[in-house]
Amino acid sequence: DEDYGDGQQNELLENCPFFRNEIGGEEEREVSLTRMASSTTSSSSSGAGGAGQQRRAIHRPALAYGVSVLECGANDTLWKGYTCPYQKGPRPIEQIDNGALYYRQYFFGQEHQNWFGMDEHLGPVAISIKREKLNPAPGDQYLYRLIVRTSELLTLRGSVIEDSIPNARGAGKHANTKEILEYVAPEVQIGCLRLAVGTPQCEQQLLKLDEQGLTNKYKVGILYCRAGQSSEEDMYNNEEAGPAFNEFLDTIGRRVRLKGFEHYKAGLDNKTDSTGTHSLYATHQDCEIMFHVSTMLPFTPNNRQQLLRKRHIGNDIVTIVFQEPGALPFTPKNIRSQFQHVFVIVRAVNPCSEHTQYRVAVSRSKDVPVFGPPVRAGSHYPRGKQFGEFLLSKVINAENAAHRSVKFAMMAIRTRQEYLKDLATNYSTAQVVETGQRFSIFPSKKRERPTKPRFSGDLSQRGAFCWQVVLHDSGQSTQVDCFLGISAETFVLIEECTRQIIFVTPCRAILGWSTSQNALRVYYHQGECVTLNMRDTGDRDEQLEVIERLRAVTNGCGALELSLRRNPMGQLGFHVQPDGVVTQVEISGQAWAAGLRQGYRLVEICKVAVATLSHDQMVDLLKTSAQVTVTVIESFADFTPRRGCTLQNC
Repeated sequence: DEDYGDGQQNELLENCPFFRNEIGGEEEREVSLTRMASSTTSSSSSGAGGAGQQRRAIHRPALAYGVSVLECGANDTLWKGYTCPYQKGPRPIEQIDNGALYYRQYFFGQEHQNWFGMDEHLGPVAISIKREKLNPAPGDQYLYRLIVRTSELLTLRGSVIEDSIPNARGAGKHANTKEILEYVAPEVQIGCLRLAVGTPQCEQQLLKLDEQGLTNKYKVGILYCRAGQSSEEDMYNNEEAGPAFNEFLDTIGRRVRLKGFEHYKAGLDNKTDSTGTHSLYATHQDCEIMFHVSTMLPFTPNNRQQLLRKRHIGNDIVTIVFQEPGALPFTPKNIRSQFQHVFVIVRAVNPCSEHTQYRVAVSRSKDVPVFGPPVRAGSHYPRGKQFGEFLLSKVINAENAAHRSVKFAMMAIRTRQEYLKDLATNYSTAQVVETGQRFSIFPSKKRERPTKPRFSGDLSQRGAFCWQVVLHDSGQSTQVDCFLGISAETFVLIEECTRQIIFVTPCRAILGWSTSQNALRVYYHQGECVTLNMRDTGDRDEQLEVIERLRAVTNGCGALELSLRRNPMGQLGFHVQPDGVVTQVEISGQAWAAGLRQGYRLVEICKVAVATLSHDQMVDLLKTSAQVTVTVIESFADFTPRRGCTLQNC
């Protein structure tokens, strides 16, 4: 297939077929009704490069970084520190599957069952089931934790309350394995499953299978490009580093003596100096990074290929290309390697001065998904610790993203299949899943269809309940099929087609909600809102289930709609802050009579979301509308307003 690149280029980086470039100013995805969404839409439509370009990459929301497992203990929290969606500063590492530790945390060394088999359609499967008591919970309530593993890299992990499993024997009776699996994983052929052996070796194999993709060790190449250079050969043949390059290296890591080095060495020789005497090493957010620096690897005179250097850098997934001022724009076309998937270009500006800055651009293979943190518009970063942390996050996230590309995913799937086949072949007993009583042509009574118990969204279930919804994406003016998850701490929307988080907020940031037929609008932070429609067409009222869950895990409440009349002077009789909080209501005035009180928060005025309005626009709408209707979130009982942000000057 022909591919012409994405048309994005600048002084650092040329457009390249089969690669996608990030040159700065690419936006984060915004699906809410908010002032940020309108500015994002206008800037993306007029993005650098003009007509004929593909749409610029859109990054995940800031709060989505580091969100992986939605369940935590009753005395723990997933949301440490500030939770403002507009906060600036360091972000957690992207796309680490902490759910891979689910077996280690909840099953390993504890009483549970494992079932292995060869499914005709799914291939080898491995299922783990554990029953545990809900604590605290009224009465004797239990839940089942499950892990369903197939050859696909998406593993089903989660829990289900025992009383919610359809049970032909009636409420309060234990569900059997067959009923649990039919409810949670109906696509699995239960007849193929065999009980696993209960040995430590079996559990160790499951740990290896689940955690095969986890790493905190990264190797990154660094090429040195002098003024006037751009070719791979020129960069490999720069024998020694110049002052600007040394200044850059000291910004992102520390030089270490390789002989006797005991930390991650990324294939470098720590005994005989055969790969150089020193290298560059860094740690960042519990990750180790060893750099393969071209000028620190052995130089071979009279050999332009410099194989001793290329043997390491050419096999690194991520490569930093450092450019001195005056270097020619980089293009991946000049690199002869099948393994280098991401190039992070860093150009020095005013190097070796008090005003040293760096410009950054990124070129990634088109199969590698976009990754953060975003390169800011203009992309000038002052030399210092903040820039070093940004760049380390960028290269770590780059490698994590590359492992989600098709090439690496296929390799991981093959490895996973071998693990699963080994479990089914060598760690299974002959015991099959009990299927209950045998079928009789003379039944004693008509078998009743199991009835589904009433939904209960209380806090005893700290993991996320999940619904299929349609999101009204305000940023892109479209509708998106999503999974909605609400745990004890987190409200999250995952785009169905990409499996990526496109919205997330702590439950404590939710102010309230309103409904209109099948639509549900959830207000958070300072009145920003997301609008959803439930997709279920069955006999359950899923909208009521979502509201019940929101009541249990947030401090929010249902919104009120008030119709306000003006007094003879045309006034409504209340004062409002820029964030929509009502500060004063004239007693016995028209607004008071309609039910408005101090501490209430306006979230809509005449069906227009307050979060999309400036203070002047809000006041103008209140003054000029002939008929004023407002949607409000009530205050707490002491008249203090509900707040979704803890920052003083948000």
